[in-house]
Amino acid sequence: MAQSAQFTTPVDAVVSRMRTLDAELPERDGLAVFNRVYLTVTEEFDRHLDTGVFPDRRAAITLDVRFAERYLEVAEEGRAPACWRPVLQFRRHPGVRPLQFALAGINAHIGHDLALALVDTCRTLDCEPADLEDEFDRVGDLLVSLEEHIREDLMPGPDLLQIADPLTHLLGSWSLERARQATWAAARALWALRGLPDLAEEFAERLDAAVGLAGRMLLTPLPT
Repeated sequence: MAQSAQFTTPVDAVVSRMRTLDAELPERDGLAVFNRVYLTVTEEFDRHLDTGVFPDRRAAITLDVRFAERYLEVAEEGRAPACWRPVLQFRRHPGVRPLQFALAGINAHIGHDLALALVDTCRTLDCEPADLEDEFDRVGDLLVSLEEHIREDLMPGPDLLQIADPLTHLLGSWSLERARQATWAAARALWALRGLPDLAEEFAERLDAAVGLAGRMLLTPLPT
C-alpha cells in the first residue's frame, strides 16, 4: 500500500494499515485477534515517540517499522514464513481460544520477526546491534506490559481456568521475556554471520522452524 502524505511518520502509515485489517478481518479470525493486539501496542509506541522515552527517535521508528512490515507481509500478502503458518492454518479452528492466537502471534513476531528486523535496522542505519539495545529494550518493555493486559482481557474467568484446564499448562510453557532474550541473542548471531551468507541463511531458517514449532504447540485445540 502506498504511504499517504497525511501520515506524519512511517509509524502512522503502519497504524493505518493495521486499522484497515481490523475492519476487514472477521472478528473471530485468529489473525484478527493478533492484529488487534498488535494495533494496540503500535498505537502505544506511536504515543511514546514524542515523550522522550526513546533516546534515538529515528532508530526507534526504523526498528518499529521494519518490525511491523514483516507482520504486514503475512497479513496483507499471505507470504508466511514457517513461524506464522500455524496461525494461518488454525485461524478459524473452533477449538483454539483467542488467548492462544494472541500468544502464538506474539511468539512468531517476537521470536522470529524481531530478530530479522533488528538486523534490517542495523543495515539501514549502518550501526551495530549494541547501538540499538536501548530501543530494543523499550520496545520489549511495551510488549511485556501488553502481554499482561492480553492475559487479563482474554483469559477465561477464574471459575473456568482451573489447575486442570489444559490452557493453564499451555500458558505456563511460554514466556515473552524468555522469547525476548532469545531474540536478542539470535539477532546478534545473525549480525555476526552477515559475512557468511550461507550460514546466516541456515541459522535464520532454523530459527524460523523452531519458532513455528512453539507456535504450533501454543495453538493446540482445546476442549471448550
